[in-house]
Amino acid sequence: MRPSGRATDALRPLSIEPHVNRHAEGSCLIRVGHTHVLCTASLEERVPPFLKNTGKGWVTAEYGMLPRATNTRMRRERDGASGRTQEIQRLIGRSLRAGCDLVALGERQISIDCDVIQADGGTRCAAITGGWVALRLAVNRLLKVGAIQRDPLAAPVAAVSVGLYAGQPVLDLDYPEDSEAGVDANVVMTGDRLIEVQMSAEGATFSREQMTVLLDLAARGTDLLAQAQRAAVA
Repeated sequence: MRPSGRATDALRPLSIEPHVNRHAEGSCLIRVGHTHVLCTASLEERVPPFLKNTGKGWVTAEYGMLPRATNTRMRRERDGASGRTQEIQRLIGRSLRAGCDLVALGERQISIDCDVIQADGGTRCAAITGGWVALRLAVNRLLKVGAIQRDPLAAPVAAVSVGLYAGQPVLDLDYPEDSEAGVDANVVMTGDRLIEVQMSAEGATFSREQMTVLLDLAARGTDLLAQAQRAAVA
């Protein structure tokens, strides 16, 4: 039995509220159980120096947690992002770029900011899923005004956690499960294609057969998330 009482293949309660920031070109508040992340997309008519005069755009990301996002207060990262924060924001950026045609985007940059308001496991997955919604809304603006002629986003990019908890494969781990899981994985997908798999054992090994079961479970989860993403931007 899972601590939450959910079925092994059930997501936590999910909501995606778009247009929560009046200033950003795209924004949403994603709630995945008790994990809440504010995602905004900011458009700039410039690219990093290494992309100048290439005709290609860029998508990048920043990630952070508010001081009371967790059960004890954390210090703000005033002196630069920690190693964990850098790893997560690089994951978000490369995941969203993998689902974007940077040539179709044109020579401009979209920055995705993901701020965790409340954390209960799976913050990086929620940030990727909500970050794509913010990105989609920003791209919609470009299409509407004719700034780009071709849609650079073919399909939603979504991420979900899976793992072995009490010996069972489970979908979308909350913190109590994540902290005790024998195997923990974060899986990023677009459609039926994998973008990234972060999978590791925590004190126990796992078989290839178990890995396949977990990846199939993740595919179910990202499909459900993609449905919610499409509904949020419709």
